[in-house]
Amino acid sequence: MTTTSAPERRIAPRRGTMHQPPSARVMLVKIALLAIVDAIAVFAMSILFFQESWTVLAILAAVTLLVNVVYLSPGLLPAKYLTPGLIFLAVFQIFVVLYSCYIALTNYGDGHNSTKEDAVAALVSQNTQRVEGSPTYQVQVVEGLQGLGLLATAPDGAVLVGTAEQALAPVDPGAVTMDGDRAVALEGWTSLSMQDVLQRQQEIAALQVPLDENLTDGFLRTSNASQAFVFQSNFVYDDVADTMTDTETDTVYRDLGNGQFETEDGEALGTGWQIFVGLENFLYPFQEPSYGEALVSVTAWTFVYAIASVAITFLLGLFLAITLNDPRMRSRQAYRVLAILPYAFPSFLSALVWLGLLNAQFGFVNEVLFGSADIPWLTDPWLAKVSALLVNVWLGFPYMFLICMGALQSIPDELTEAARVDGASGWQVFRSIKFPLLLVSTAPLLISSFAFNFNNFNTIYLLTGGGPRMAGVSENVGHTDLLITLVYKTAFEGGTRDYGLASALSILIFLIVAIVSAIAFSRTKALEELN
Repeated sequence: MTTTSAPERRIAPRRGTMHQPPSARVMLVKIALLAIVDAIAVFAMSILFFQESWTVLAILAAVTLLVNVVYLSPGLLPAKYLTPGLIFLAVFQIFVVLYSCYIALTNYGDGHNSTKEDAVAALVSQNTQRVEGSPTYQVQVVEGLQGLGLLATAPDGAVLVGTAEQALAPVDPGAVTMDGDRAVALEGWTSLSMQDVLQRQQEIAALQVPLDENLTDGFLRTSNASQAFVFQSNFVYDDVADTMTDTETDTVYRDLGNGQFETEDGEALGTGWQIFVGLENFLYPFQEPSYGEALVSVTAWTFVYAIASVAITFLLGLFLAITLNDPRMRSRQAYRVLAILPYAFPSFLSALVWLGLLNAQFGFVNEVLFGSADIPWLTDPWLAKVSALLVNVWLGFPYMFLICMGALQSIPDELTEAARVDGASGWQVFRSIKFPLLLVSTAPLLISSFAFNFNNFNTIYLLTGGGPRMAGVSENVGHTDLLITLVYKTAFEGGTRDYGLASALSILIFLIVAIVSAIAFSRTKALEELN
């Protein structure tokens, strides 16, 4: 008689037990990666320290400390996975939105992109002329960590060095290499050869080195990289009265709170500084009626463009999906490949191809299809809108075809067969069964497609550039401009780049897309009952 032992019981580890410590190799890799992260963070914090950006410095230090605590502490497994994603979310999403809101409340743009101190220095240094009878300095163009500079030998034999940012200062005589009475090299600096001077001639000619910290005392400039002369500014800044005076015309410019020096009658100097303007950028369309009307037109066209693009591409894609999903259709695979070809090419290349096809003078459409007709597809306001919409439909219908094809094939055949047994026609089956079930899976994609087309920068900018331009508007606004292309042109094109106004417009886009998406997603919840 044999006896069988009872099966061995395995006791599962209880919650709260200590995790097995990582191996030495894993620990070394973790420490090495953290050391790299900490080194980058310390380098960034040192830069922020010298720039006196205390808020950002404190945030960066806190985040660095948090990362070390999370990854060096045992346990905290969810935090180890969530921390990288949360950091990237904060940097690339939350920070961008908050910073855009901040810029929208300022006058940041061309001529207003720095501090008042920098504006004063720029005005003084940009308006200089040579002082008659000034002493001649023997110079050698040098380059260091601070950029280009001048190694100057004064008439009294003193050797000095300085850059555009740092005034001339005496150097250690033991660190200087002399060629006769002229200093030609300095330890820690690279002396430029004649070939380097010729290649950077314009940069050297524009170089102005202050004689001392007081910019009104003058600058040292050279035109031949061997001799330099003293230049003084036509503008004199009085820090007590807070005025800038043009000594040639005796015109006095004051700070009237608009971020620039200006006279009482509105004459302003070109270089200003960044200030807080509150809601001025948001109110600008109401203060400038022509721009406000143009903005309303652009907003309306953006909605039309996005809604029409989604509707037409969806209907065309659905039609092709139904047609090419029919088993009676011959050569379905070949037609499916042809249908997705526009989606296989990069959109910016397709837009450039269509730009050539629709050219009024030698485009294929006018020359071949319309017998050398002169049809302004891209220069007439209405035809340009139609052309932009058709090109976007060409680029977008393969995507809708693919998702509709997949959604149709996922619908069980038993449902349609049961409906046909009950006597339902083909249209009734599609309208009451297939289409509602199709919307369950495609509705979120339609919403995301609307958001994409609402901000479809590539097609509009590459095809029409937002043009043709609207008449009667001083700003660069076109008939086919979307809000996103208007933001780009406001920020990066035109005579004045206004980042504050562009940020205000980008916030408008964000709010519109967020509101439309929230409403659309709330409406699509009713479709979930179909499941």
